[in-house]
Amino acid sequence: MSKKLYVGNLSYKTTEDDLKDLFKEFGSMTEVKVVTDRATGRPRGFGFVEFSSNDDADKAIKSLNGKMFQDREMVVNEARPRRDSGFRR
Repeated sequence: MSKKLYVGNLSYKTTEDDLKDLFKEFGSMTEVKVVTDRATGRPRGFGFVEFSSNDDADKAIKSLNGKMFQDREMVVNEARPRRDSGFRR
């Protein structure tokens, strides 16, 4: 069973490769995504990392939540299910 983590309070310069490098020591990741603004393409300061193992994800949360990364104190926790904003284009 996989587990997706929310990674917040990231520097706007953080890339997906940066997150891969940071989280790789905790286990096998199935997806790494830095969320970007649709209009500008710039990072929005948060992303998601999905692990193939719940245990690996839990280790990452315990080790990285509240730690400094690129001069910012990260927030790392289990991602909540996406909710529908009701906005349609």
